[in-house]
This record gives sequence, C-alpha cells and structure tokens, in this order.
Amino acid sequence: MMLARVADSLYWIGRYIERAEHISRLSDVMLTATLDQNDAAVVVAQVALASIGGDDDEIEGTAYDAVHSLVFERDNLGSVVTSLARARENARQVRDQITTETWERLNLLYLRVTDPRAEDSFNNHSSAFLNEVIADLHLFKGAADATMSHGEGWRFLLLGVYLERAQLIARLLEVCFGDRAAAKPLNDYRTQMSVLRMACALEPYLRLYTAEIQPQRMLEFLLFDEDFPRSIRFSTERIAEHLTSLARRDQYYEGAEPDRLAARLSARLKFADMDDETQGAGPLLAAVVSECSRIHHAIYETFVAYPLEERLPA
Repeated sequence: MMLARVADSLYWIGRYIERAEHISRLSDVMLTATLDQNDAAVVVAQVALASIGGDDDEIEGTAYDAVHSLVFERDNLGSVVTSLARARENARQVRDQITTETWERLNLLYLRVTDPRAEDSFNNHSSAFLNEVIADLHLFKGAADATMSHGEGWRFLLLGVYLERAQLIARLLEVCFGDRAAAKPLNDYRTQMSVLRMACALEPYLRLYTAEIQPQRMLEFLLFDEDFPRSIRFSTERIAEHLTSLARRDQYYEGAEPDRLAARLSARLKFADMDDETQGAGPLLAAVVSECSRIHHAIYETFVAYPLEERLPA
C-alpha cells in the first residue's frame, strides 16, 4: 500500500489542477461575455462568481478586476496562481512518484504564471493567456495519463481530479438550476452558451442536440450524460471505479465507506430521472455536493488520516 503522505499529495495535485483549469475557464468566459456590455454579461459574471463562492458585490468594479483577482491573487485560496503553487509543492514532495514529463509540465506552467511579466502578458492578451494556461493543464493531464504507471499513484491523482470536477460542476448547476436560479435566469441564448462553455460542454452539447439550446437539456446533459467526461454522472462513475480499485489493492482495507458512498452516488445518478424529481434539480444537486464532501472525508479517514495502530502488524 502506498504511503499516506504520498497518496495525500497525489490526491491534492489532482484537485488543485482541476480547480486551476476550471477557474481559468470561468475567467475566460466572463471576459468574453463582457465584450458585449449588455445584461447577459452581468448574469454570466454573477453565475461564474456565485458558483465558486463569490457574491454580486465582487463585480461592482469590473469583470476584469474580478478575473485578475481569480487568476493572480495569492491570498485567494481558489485563485489559479494559488492552486498551481499548491499543486507544484505537492508534486515536489512526491517527485519520485511522478514522471519527468508530468513534473516538467507543471513546473514550467507554475514558473510562467508567477513570472514578473505574467501580469503584463495577461493585461495585453487576457484570453490568450488564460487559454494557454488551460492548454498546459490539459498537457499535464495527458502526460500523467500517458507516462505514469496506472497504479495506485495514478488512481489517487485521478480521484482528486474527478472529485473536484464533480463538485465544481454541481455548484455551477446549483446556481443555474437550484434554489438560487431565479435570481440568475438562463433565458438568454448568449447566457446559455456561456454556461455551457464554463463546463467545457458547448461543442459536445451542440453535437448531441444541434444548435437549439434548452435549459432542461443543458441540465440533463451536464448531470446525466454517460459519455461526456465533465458530466457529473461520468465523474462519479470514475470516482467509484478508482476507489474500488484502491480498496482491492490495500491489504489493510477493512471498511467500505469511501467506495460504498461513491457507488451509491454513482447509482443514484445512473438511474435518476428528472421527471421523477418532483422538487426539481435543487435537492439532487445539493446531494451531489454533500455526498462528494462525505466521500472526501471518507477517503481521508481510510487512506490518509487513519490511526497508526490499524496498520501496524499485531
């Protein structure tokens, strides 16, 4: 079984990498929407900020100021720079567990966004800067998949990616379709396109449903599609798959808490039907966020912060 500190670092690398990519994409969508300078742009900014725990007061200045903070503010625990710094520090601690290709990709990206000239580059070409960050994060994930052995370390890394992704997409959908949705209605085509872009889902959605965007179809696609890698159903199935494999590899593993929770959430999404959800999507989305948090704590209790006497030979 892998050392707890190694599993912890790999798990958090996955979470921070996914968080940095999501925030970069939200930031790019916000900036693109503001080019039109209309009411839809304000709604897009409100949706983006609310989905990551912000509030409307943050856009009293300009969307550019909000995005600049999301990218470069080191005191912001969810900013791109902070996420990349923490991912790199975790990678440094387990340098012998990851490949040279994955380390170099992450290290080069960190050096680029923390370079003294990075903010000037962002000021001059904001969208290009953010898209380069996203592209490099895709390269990191590709390098990890192509060069790391698909054993325990790789599974902890992917476990972090998919758990973070499921929570982020669920929170985005909560803002759009949950209890707070009335304050940010998706009744404008440009707003609907922007929300799909926040989830990297515009092109996959259009290929499935053509150019007719309907809020109900958006919700069902991002919740239940079994083939789209950023849908909540796809993510929860991967979480359950990785936890099941990790449980089989751990000779000291006796409980079934994390994989049981993950399997239950995956099954709920697999067999759910929005027509049967009499109270709408809000309770289901809230349950996804809550269950992902429970899975996270169960992972820690099982693989990271377990009592030492449980793993010592009798």
